[in-house]
Amino acid sequence: MGQMSRNLLVFVARCLVCITVSGFFWTSVGQETKPASATVISLAEAIHRAQQNEPAFANAVAAQKTAAIDRYLSKVALLPTATYHNQMLYTQPNGQLTQGVQGGTQPAPIFIANNTIHEYISQASINETVGLKQLADAQAAAANAARASAELEVARRGLVTSVVNLYYSVSSFETKQRVLAEAYREALSFTDLTQKRENGREVAHADVVKAQLQQQQRQRELTDGSLAADKARLELAVLLFPDPRTPYSTEVAGPPPMLPTRDEVNRLASAKNPEIRSALAEVRANNAEVNAAKAAYLPDLGLNFSYGIDAPQFAKRGPDNTQNLGYSISGTVDIPIWDWFATQKRVKQSEFRRDAAKISLNAAQRRLIATLEETYAEAAAARDQMDLLDLSVRTAAESLRLTKLRYSSGEANVLEVVDAQSAYLAVETAQADGMIRYQAALAGLQLLTGTL
Repeated sequence: MGQMSRNLLVFVARCLVCITVSGFFWTSVGQETKPASATVISLAEAIHRAQQNEPAFANAVAAQKTAAIDRYLSKVALLPTATYHNQMLYTQPNGQLTQGVQGGTQPAPIFIANNTIHEYISQASINETVGLKQLADAQAAAANAARASAELEVARRGLVTSVVNLYYSVSSFETKQRVLAEAYREALSFTDLTQKRENGREVAHADVVKAQLQQQQRQRELTDGSLAADKARLELAVLLFPDPRTPYSTEVAGPPPMLPTRDEVNRLASAKNPEIRSALAEVRANNAEVNAAKAAYLPDLGLNFSYGIDAPQFAKRGPDNTQNLGYSISGTVDIPIWDWFATQKRVKQSEFRRDAAKISLNAAQRRLIATLEETYAEAAAARDQMDLLDLSVRTAAESLRLTKLRYSSGEANVLEVVDAQSAYLAVETAQADGMIRYQAALAGLQLLTGTL
């Protein structure tokens, strides 16, 4: 009678444990369920939102717009400038009379630098400076603008890479969370099976202990998986929403697109690679800076054309019908003679920067070739493994089903079932990782070819 009571108490305690764990599981499942009002975010929309919120990309956009304005200003510097100058001068007379510039006598100004005690200037002035430095500066500004545009594309692709990785990470962790939930349900089912067989005196209590350990392990893995999924969602939400706690969900992954041919990838990448464009623009800019530095050895020609009045009266004609309105033309040539080798040193500086830019261009070309080979090989390997992973999942599922049947009939032990469960969970996790691996590698190829 005592033995029966003890067995009854053990059975009731185990039932309470199963009910408690099951309640925790369904609570976890309920917590991971997306709210009905959650926004579904596509990959394209995630990239668009990130471009609006990411500060480094905003700085790259500002740098590109600033460089475009600098290019415009450098072109404007090649054109003549026009100003309309107006001035009135009054100088105290010194008490003497002098011969006026328009005839007759007039009071002499106390300052000998001034022409008369009353002087009115109203002239339109056009100025132009012709020199090699202005042309070189315009070329450098154009090259810098091209480099800024290329750097903006580099920043965009870097941001897209981050968004793609985070986006697929969210999908991967959510898939793994579902896999872990299924594994936990499988562990619960197996624990129940071992308890029933123990009650029927078909297996030892050690089988129940082993099943419970497996169930507890799956419970911990499910908790960790839920935490990892929440972290991934928050990391992506930082780039998408003002409040990272905003509920959202990613699109269900469809069938992955086909892998492009290697020749097509090479052709597009060589024509649309921003790193190469940036390095080429940097070389052009440094060549222009060398020319600008050498231009200091040459003279500049300054031209001026002025039209208006510069007379004692603010009028088109003065006394005795003297004409005040007219024009003047001047030309200036400044020839550099000696500057203590400052120009030579500036030329050396610009040549050093140009040589470094050429090395950077060669390195960028080599890096592009290596990156293309690595990314294409990664995508091809991931694509080839997807069919194998699908087959492995089906094989592991069938192995688990057969092993449980053998265990129910007493032909297999508990360790075989636990191993089959672990193998099935491992291949399902590997399948989720393989799908994300292929999608991420394909996105990397699309970035290299400029199609994403």
